[in-house]
Amino acid sequence: MLIPRRKLFALLTGVVLGAGGLSAPAAAQESQHSRENPRPVVFVHGSAGSAMQFRTQAKRLATNGYPAKFIEAHEYDSPNVATILPQIYAGLDARIDRLLTASGADRVDLLAHSLGTFVIQGYLNSSPARAARVAHYVNLDGRTATALPGGVPTLAIWGEGDPARTVTGATNVALPDQSHTQTVSSAETFRAFYRFFTGRDPRTVKVAADRHPQISGRAVLFPSNAGVAGATVEAYPLNPLNGSRLAKRPAHVRAVGADGAFAPIPINPRARYELALVRPGQAVHHFYFEPFQRTDTFVRLLTSNPGEGIGALVDTSDRHTALTFQRQKEWWGAEGDSLYVNGRNILNAANAPRTKRVIGVFAFDNGSDAVTDLTAPLPEFFAITFMTGIDYYIPAGRTVSIVAKSRGDGYTYLPVPAWKSSEHRVSIEIDDN
Repeated sequence: MLIPRRKLFALLTGVVLGAGGLSAPAAAQESQHSRENPRPVVFVHGSAGSAMQFRTQAKRLATNGYPAKFIEAHEYDSPNVATILPQIYAGLDARIDRLLTASGADRVDLLAHSLGTFVIQGYLNSSPARAARVAHYVNLDGRTATALPGGVPTLAIWGEGDPARTVTGATNVALPDQSHTQTVSSAETFRAFYRFFTGRDPRTVKVAADRHPQISGRAVLFPSNAGVAGATVEAYPLNPLNGSRLAKRPAHVRAVGADGAFAPIPINPRARYELALVRPGQAVHHFYFEPFQRTDTFVRLLTSNPGEGIGALVDTSDRHTALTFQRQKEWWGAEGDSLYVNGRNILNAANAPRTKRVIGVFAFDNGSDAVTDLTAPLPEFFAITFMTGIDYYIPAGRTVSIVAKSRGDGYTYLPVPAWKSSEHRVSIEIDDN
C-alpha cells in the first residue's frame, strides 16, 4: 500500500457559467441539478492513449457520488485520427444518445486530453445540435482556441510549457509543475473540474474503498484500441510477499468480446491481482496491478499481436524476464522518481528525463547477453512518444522485487514472478494518485 501522499495544492479556480455568462438563478439551477443528479461524464484520450489515463479520476468521481455506470471513455485509433474523424464523431453521437437515455440527464460533461482536444473542439464546432447536448467541456493540456468550442462553457487546464496558451473565454488554469499526462490524472485537476461541473468542491480527492468492488474493461491492441479477439482473461489473487498466485486455478475466467470487453470480475479491495490475457498459440500476457480499492470499469490490458507493435522490439530468452511499466504520471528519472528492480534504480536523467514525458518503461536484457547498461536508453524505444527502453538484465526464476517511488510521495512494493520472456509477457500498472 502507498504511504500517504503529499498535501494538495490550494483551490484553483472558479466556475465558468457560460459563453456569455449565466444569471445567478441559472447558475444556482446548474449546481442544484449536478448535486442531485450528476450528469454523465465522457473522457476522450490523446495520442496513443486510452481510458487508462482517466482511471483514477473516474474512481474519484464515483467516490463523490457519480454513478460509475455513467462515467465512460470514448476510445479511437489515434494514429489514424485524421482519416476517421467522421466515424469518431458518429460514435460519440451514439454514446451520448445512449447515456442521455439511460441517465435521464439533459446533457453530458466532456473532458479531452492532448490530441483529444483536437477531436472534441472539432466535434463541438461541427454542429450547434452537438454542442447543445454538452453542458461543460474540459480542455486538458491540448489545443488552444480563440473562442469557446461550440460556445460550450469551457475549463482549460495547462501543464508545464508555454504559459501563454489559452482558450479564449474559458477559465484557464495553469499547473506549471505538472507534466502532460499528469494534468489528466492529478488531484489538482480533479478538484478544478469537479468544481466546474458542480459549483462546489469535492467531498474528497481520495479514492474510497467499496465493500464489494468489481473490475471490468477491455483487452486492446496498442495503440489502435482495437479489441483483442479470441482471448480470455483469468484473474488470480496474489501472495503480497512475492506476487505469486495463491492457487493454480484462476478465481475467475472471462471471455473477451469482439470489441475487447470483458465482463465484471468481483475482487477483494485489499488484495493484489494478476489478470492473465490468454490467447491460443501465443505467449500469456500477465498484467499486475496495485489493489483495486473500488469498482473500476476502465481497466485496459494493452497488448499486441505476435511480431507486431512495440512488443516485437523486445529481446526474449529463457534466461531473463522482460517487464513493461505503465504509470499515468510521467517518470522524471533525475527529479524524484525512482523505479527499483531487484534493488537497483533503473531510472536516470539519460533514460527518463523530464522532457521525454515517459509513462511507459520497457526493461529487458537487450541482446540477451546478461549485461546491464543504464547509461543510455534503447534508441528504438526512446524514439516513441511517451516511451523509453532500458537495457537491464533481470534473471528469470523466482521473484522480481519491484519498488516504485513517486516524487514527493511514498513507496509502493509490487513483487511479481520472474517469468521467462521467451514464453511470457509482463506488464505492471503503477497507480498515478
